[in-house]
Amino acid sequence: MNRISFRLGMLIGFAVIVLLLGGAALRSWLVVERLVAQSRTSSEQAIQLTAAIQELAERTIDIERSARQYLVLDDPAFRQRFDEHLALSLALVDRLDTLAAEPLSPLLGGWRMVSEALKGGLENRISKGELAPLLGRLVELNGLLKQAGQRWIEAEKTRLLEDLEANRLHLGGQIALALAGAFLVALVMGWWLVRPVRQLEQAIIRLGANRFNETITVGGPADLRQLGVRLDWLRQRLSELETDRERTLRHVSHELKTPLTALKEGVALLREEVPGPLAGNQREVVDILQHNVVSLQQQIESLLSLNAAAFEARRLRLARVDLPKFMASVVQRRDFHAQSRHLKVLVEALKLDNVMLDAEKMAVVLDNLLSNAIDFSPEGGEVRLVVTRSDACLHFECIDQGPGVASEDRLRIFDPFVQGQRQAPAQRQGSGVGLSIVRDLVRAMGGKVSLLPAEKGAHFCVELPDEQ
Repeated sequence: MNRISFRLGMLIGFAVIVLLLGGAALRSWLVVERLVAQSRTSSEQAIQLTAAIQELAERTIDIERSARQYLVLDDPAFRQRFDEHLALSLALVDRLDTLAAEPLSPLLGGWRMVSEALKGGLENRISKGELAPLLGRLVELNGLLKQAGQRWIEAEKTRLLEDLEANRLHLGGQIALALAGAFLVALVMGWWLVRPVRQLEQAIIRLGANRFNETITVGGPADLRQLGVRLDWLRQRLSELETDRERTLRHVSHELKTPLTALKEGVALLREEVPGPLAGNQREVVDILQHNVVSLQQQIESLLSLNAAAFEARRLRLARVDLPKFMASVVQRRDFHAQSRHLKVLVEALKLDNVMLDAEKMAVVLDNLLSNAIDFSPEGGEVRLVVTRSDACLHFECIDQGPGVASEDRLRIFDPFVQGQRQAPAQRQGSGVGLSIVRDLVRAMGGKVSLLPAEKGAHFCVELPDEQ
């Protein structure tokens, strides 16, 4: 089945479903047509039966009238009329016999016997007294035929209803089986097609998260498996490009640091007037050089930090962590920073003790968030670190009382080297890679970081899977 393409698999699945449902519909149509034909035949037969019985009763009256007239007047014309009515009546009896053998056959046989006796009696010139019982018997048989005909019609109706009910249940079972079969085929085709699509989706997510160390394998249809092979080639190519990028960045940073160190030392010597005293304009130039050298050094260090974070993001070291001690160590690391701004850092981690974390990466994440929160908070304010657990996830929230993030910066605040438009109350020198490092490390831990809406200040939330 793995040799079948996606489109051919869809075509086969739809064809099987159409055959199942179409077969059930065709079977239902044939059964309905048969029942309609049976109902039409039974209705026509019932009408003919009722009409024949009614006509036989009328012919019996004519037979009685012509028989009595013949006995009274002894006229051959009345005898001929009697014979004609009797012949027509016997033809009706034969017709009734062909319409329904049961339960009319015994009565029809009796009718023939009485008619023969009546005919013989007229030939033997029987009296009126002997004629009356025979005529009465014919009338009685006509009444019995009418009742028997009604019973036969009711029996036919009952039989049709029973046949309809039996076919209804049978058709219901067939339709249920067809629907179940179609549903099963849909489930199988869905599993066969959706599973590789999910594998492709997961593979693309891993590529987007720079996780190039996991081989991409896609099953299912042949064309989707070929697409998986192409994605794995793309993974290898991206991994090579990422390795080249990191190597180039390390080399460039290293090559820049060497002359930068010499430049920094030279500027320091000039500021200390080791080569000789400086004039006013010369000192101003030296200060400008000193400022730009420091800025360039910070940019290079930021590049190295971003490169180191990208490298560390590929390694995940989960371990059981004592959460209260871990949060205390994170806050202690920024204790002097917070004291310099007269800030309180509050930690809220109720009912949480040991959790599974990559402590090293999570410490870097919280340190970057806390550093930004301290820089942007007003003096005398507070910063809250809140840790909660819900829906099999751990939530780490950092909430400050600063100016917050401008609406036009919210979509790109996690991009490298992006600094928001709103300025921090305290003087700070940053390159805008801190939140980018946070995003990369959080993704490496299988989580996500987001900026939540807040009336005042910035509210960052890190969501990690709860590996209990």
